[in-house]
Amino acid sequence: MTNDSDRDLVGRVARGDRAAVRLLFMRHHARVYRFVARQTGSEAMADDIANEVFLELWRQAPRFEGRSEVSTWLLGIARFKALSHLRKKSEAWLDEDAAAAVADSADTPEVTVMKENKAAALRRMVDALPEEHRTVVDLAYYHGKSVAEIGEILSIPVATVKTRMFYARKKLGEALKAAGHDRGWP
Repeated sequence: MTNDSDRDLVGRVARGDRAAVRLLFMRHHARVYRFVARQTGSEAMADDIANEVFLELWRQAPRFEGRSEVSTWLLGIARFKALSHLRKKSEAWLDEDAAAAVADSADTPEVTVMKENKAAALRRMVDALPEEHRTVVDLAYYHGKSVAEIGEILSIPVATVKTRMFYARKKLGEALKAAGHDRGWP
């Protein structure tokens, strides 16, 4: 049962199999939650929306055509729901500085501080990007999505994704340089 592919599980969900929903939930909930938390800046909103995504999976499974990976489909649903919630609600924002302060115990304290400072600066720089650039950076670097998958999630052409990524990288490189950070390690 746990060796089933995501597509097979969606097929089982379409036939009313609740165990298949639970398996997909276990496989993808954390990714959906993190994606929504980054989009909304709210852990509480992310938790609610992530749960709604899996309810939507239950409702929409019979209409899943398999033209994309299940994870891409779920993130597309999550993005739509996050945007809808942001239009309706405003909540307390996630404290990004506290999230960036989590230390990597494998590094020396000096390296950890250097990484944390650079990561916090980079996170602020990413957050300062226009929404269209910030979203492609988030999907590519924080969720490991390909250019094609990003295009599908955002419902835009692949060329547009590439253009947005190019300008986002350019702006981030300029911002890092202006802030005195080397683009390399750490």
